[in-house]
Formats: sequence, structure tokens, C-alpha cells
Amino acid sequence: MSQYTQTPGARPQQVLCDLRSDTVTRPDAGMRAVMADAEVGDDVYGEDPSINRLESALAERAGKEAALFLPTGTQSNLVAMLAHCGRGEEVITGRDYHVYKYEAGGASALGGVVLDALRVSEDGGLEPAEIAAAIKEDDSHHPISRLLSLENTHNGKVVSLARLDKSIAVARDAGLAVHLDGARVFNAVTALGCELTDIAGRFDSVSICLSKGLGAPVGSVLVGPTEIIARARRLRKMVGGGMRQAGVLAAAGLYALEHNVARLAEDHARAAELAETLRGLGAGTVAHNTNMVFFTPEAGNNAALGAALAEAGVVISAGGTGAIRMVLHKDVTSEGFEATLAALRSHYG
Repeated sequence: MSQYTQTPGARPQQVLCDLRSDTVTRPDAGMRAVMADAEVGDDVYGEDPSINRLESALAERAGKEAALFLPTGTQSNLVAMLAHCGRGEEVITGRDYHVYKYEAGGASALGGVVLDALRVSEDGGLEPAEIAAAIKEDDSHHPISRLLSLENTHNGKVVSLARLDKSIAVARDAGLAVHLDGARVFNAVTALGCELTDIAGRFDSVSICLSKGLGAPVGSVLVGPTEIIARARRLRKMVGGGMRQAGVLAAAGLYALEHNVARLAEDHARAAELAETLRGLGAGTVAHNTNMVFFTPEAGNNAALGAALAEAGVVISAGGTGAIRMVLHKDVTSEGFEATLAALRSHYG
């Protein structure tokens, strides 16, 4: 079953609050205004001033030499892995990380890259000893271990800088490059109280999504050294991502960086409040990390909860019987959030 499946018939006529993901946000009036006024040019020629500004801004913010604007985070991770690895070479990553579990095996299908997936620990990191054991000897029977790909945040969990350092050290000692799927890296920055450079500086390349918590309608930026980004630019073209006058999208990304990073703390606070409310109701198990709450109702009555919340105008992904992920984001209004809390209290009261 798709991770995007929601309870059948549980889409309300009037949506007050959509908690399925932080990807459902829509450009607000301020963002639409800068998109409408964006300077544009042909990006394949390197002549789109808005894209150039976005790439320069994020490269500088991440402490990297260069950056590349891409349509999606999946494509950003794909070209990063292909830029680091040749055919028959290997990426060591986590079994539950996005690059392995949710990107359709693109690196293998399109680039002949092998992915060796390790167990992800409870805190969202990989164990250094298991990374070391996965790195292959120089033997013609094995793929060549070339890249370690980590994730932060993972299911909303923030992997600490010290934890990252231990995993990265193993890879560096073996001569591997290190990539970060930082789709929600600004959530990690917010939770850790650090700067983007404090995380990005530990990696050779980082993929940063603009269309999740930051609220842009589309786009990710890959940052890294000039050589890797140059390869990634060629690979972007090969996988169909060369763009023309896409400055209208880059303008949205620039607006998101300026206006929507600091406010991520509001999403974290609301997630904590939602988790506390669910714990108080005693209706199941609850975990929360940054802007995400995971709730597993007792007796597996996910569909009943989804239907009850839909009656109140609240949308969740309640298909299946496991944990329900609820994600707080910038488009959750005070009215919608209060409606969610009231509907939960009513359903379990």
C-alpha cells in the first residue's frame, strides 16, 4: 500500500487542516507576488538570474562552493549518487532512508549503482560498526564502496552532530565520500540550534528540499564542491531535468529561505502539543519528533479515526493498521489546529 494512502471516503468537502505531509503547503500571497515578478532567463544557458541567486544563496549558506537547482528531492539525490558513483560502485545507506526505500531504485536502474542498506537505529542514525562491516574489501567479487548516504531528519528524528561524526569518520577512514539527504535539514538546524554550515560542512554533498517545511511549490537544491555539482548538472540534463525560464520557481525558493526557516519552530511546538494531547487521551502509543507525530491507535482502528477527523474537516493518512504520521506545517492555521485537537478529544472522549 502506498505511503500516501488515506482512509477511503475520508476527504472532507471543506478541509480545515491537512496533516498528511508538509508537502501539501501552497504558496501564500507574498510568495506568489515574488513569483509573478521574478526575473527569468534560460537556465540551460546559465542565464536565469533568479536561479543563479538561489544557487549562490544556498551554496553560501551551506558553506559550499556550488549548488544546483532541481525539480525534486528524488532527482537531487539521484544525480548526487550518480555524480559520486560509477556503474558497479556502491552506496551504503539506511534501509528505511528515502534514497533506498522511496526513490524507486533509480540509482540502480539508471546508473548501475548498488545500494547496500543497513539497519536504521532508533535515533535515526546508522551504527559505525555496521557501516565499517559493510565497506567492501578491494576484491573483484564485490562492488566498490564509494559513498555513504545519511539522512537528517529521519522520520522527524534529529540525528545529533556527534552521532553524524561517528558515522562519517568510518566512511572517511575508508576513503568514501559522504552525502546527506537533507530534505528537512532546516528542521534539524532548528531543533539543534545550530547553523546550516554546522551540518552541511560535514558532508561532501547535501540535498535540501524547498517544498516541504519551507513551503515552496516545487524544487530542491544540491550543494557541494564545484566538481561534483558540475557532474550533477550534466546528469540533471541526462535524466530530463534541464530547465529554461524556471526563475519563477527559484523566486519561491528564495522567498521560502527568507521567510519560512525561522518559523519552523512553530511547527515543532505544535507537534509537541498534539503529541501531548494524544498521550493525555490514552488511546494509543505516541511518538513525536520535530514537526511529526506518530500515533498508533489501540485496536488498530485507524479508519475510524480518519473518518471521525474528516467529519471535522481534518485530513490524515489513516490507511492500514500501523502508526499514523501527522505532520505540522505552515499551512496549519490556528483554527485548523484547534479543530484537530477538539475532534481528537471528541472521538476518544
